[in-house]
Amino acid sequence: MYKIQNKIKPILLKCLKEAGRILKKGLHDRAVVHKKSELNLVTASDKAAEKRILEIIGSAFPDHAMLAEESPPMGNSPSRWIIDPLDGTTNFAHTFPAACVAIGYEFEGRMQTGGVYDPFRDELFFAERGNGAALNGKPIRVSQISKIGDALLATGFPYDRRERADEYLALFKPFMCSAQGIRRMGAAAIDLCYVACGRYDGFWELFLAPWDKAAALLILEEAGGRATNFSGDPLTLEDKQNLASNGRLHEAMLAIAGKFKHYG
Repeated sequence: MYKIQNKIKPILLKCLKEAGRILKKGLHDRAVVHKKSELNLVTASDKAAEKRILEIIGSAFPDHAMLAEESPPMGNSPSRWIIDPLDGTTNFAHTFPAACVAIGYEFEGRMQTGGVYDPFRDELFFAERGNGAALNGKPIRVSQISKIGDALLATGFPYDRRERADEYLALFKPFMCSAQGIRRMGAAAIDLCYVACGRYDGFWELFLAPWDKAAALLILEEAGGRATNFSGDPLTLEDKQNLASNGRLHEAMLAIAGKFKHYG
């Protein structure tokens, strides 16, 4: 496993950079291929970036499994890559430059390496288990904010928000009334990385897919953050409730989110 791990980083970084170039080049194309639902878009750049990532990984590690957003699951191996070729697709489709590529590598069900690349800011977040987290090669840590009234939080709204607007707004309101501010960027992987580097102090969102969070959760963990579901259990890739923080705010955030643990 350790020999493989030494080869993972250069391949993962190559995937991030090459997919990032595809996204940067395609930002102004407005090429929506189809809609998975009324609010869930797929662009030509999603497809092109994912195709290139799968080619690179498949060539280097033909026996590894892959879980990618726009493709059926591939392979059966203790080594698995979890890939979001474009997180923030709605932003991207509107030429709003808040989007990223997110790729995680897990071994026997545990994340080992994760990278999130924002090509529009040229910011690459990266972590290896046990080795800390970095932004463009420089170590990062979560913030020191300990009072929710001083906190800048982030959130997002699921694709079924038109049907469940009252529920999601009911969850939003107590956070809005408690925090210093709330932001809604529309790219969960970036949100989690911003918690990891201290730009945000906490984050919550429902119904994230594994590829939305796999890489970023490792980055957050290695930066000293904490992630759970709304009941306070350690967050898994399958959980529908997602709560992340600098750790210092976590109990205060759980006191709010825990009242909505029936959601999901």
